[in-house]
This record gives sequence, C-alpha cells and structure tokens, in this order.
Amino acid sequence: MATPLYILAVVTPWLAYLCWSDVRTRRLPNLGTLGMLGCALIWRLAYGGVPLFMNGLVGGALCGAFLLLPFLLRGAGGGDVKMIAAAGAVLGVQRIALMLFATSLAGFVLALVMLCCRRADPARLKHYFLCLFWWRYDRAAGRAALPPKDSERARIPFGAAIAAGVWLALFFEIFMIWRNGR
Repeated sequence: MATPLYILAVVTPWLAYLCWSDVRTRRLPNLGTLGMLGCALIWRLAYGGVPLFMNGLVGGALCGAFLLLPFLLRGAGGGDVKMIAAAGAVLGVQRIALMLFATSLAGFVLALVMLCCRRADPARLKHYFLCLFWWRYDRAAGRAALPPKDSERARIPFGAAIAAGVWLALFFEIFMIWRNGR
C-alpha cells in the first residue's frame, strides 16, 4: 500500500477543491466526488489487484453508510454522502474509523463556530432539541416557524469537515510512522 504521505499529496488538491466548492456554493460537484471515487478504485485495482480494490470498495461503502441515515432524514446532502464514500475508497478500511471520528469532531466544531459567528441559524437546532426534550412543545407550530431548508444559513458545509477528517487521519498516520521510526 502507498504511504500516507503520498496519499496526502495526491488527495490534497481534490479535497481543497471540494472544500472550496462546498463553502462557496454549498454544493459538491459530481465530477469531484464521483470522479475521485472512480480514480481511487481504479488506482487500487491497478496498484494492488482485487484485494486492494475490495478494501477500497468496502471502505467507500462503510463511509457512505455512515451518512446514509442523516441523508435519509434530510440532514446531509447527496454530495456529502458521495464525498465521504470517495474518501473511504481512498483511505481503505484500515483508516476509516479514525477518519470518521475526526470528521464528526470537525463537523461539530464547524457547526459551533458558525453558530457563534452567526453564520448559521440556530432555529432548526432549537426546534429539534425542543421536540426531543419538551413534551408540551407544539411541533407543528415550531415546524411552520422554521426558515426554509435551502436557506444559506440553514446549511453547514460538511464537505469541509470531511476534508478535515481525511487530512487529520492521514497526518496522524504520518506522525505514528515518524514516531515509530519506520
């Protein structure tokens, strides 16, 4: 398998492009997400044969499944699911646990920063919190008062969190290799 430093060098421009696109337009283009998924799987097949290809395919499927429930509940976009699946195909099964943890942490921090800087609207978060914890809350009236879902302030660019998760997972692996002296 290729060293994490080479993987980092190859995927950084791709991650930077998708991160920039998501922050700017709140959209992740299929050319970037599905293109990287295809390139990663083709590279894995050519470099390591069927076992490495299957490792990337399973990694992509597991990462895609990670965002499947939020996607079905309309909490994540289709581009986010495709981007995290591509990231899983690039990293492989061995690296996805750390990447998913780092992505979740980065998404949480990003949401907090956006809320503190008033770049995101806390109304939807407040509504979900009240639905969960206050039995007398009028859900229908609360839902009617929410801003539209396609509003810029209602959507968090999760592609930036996915990119941060991939970078953190690769940097951690590079650090561990350096520390162990391999």
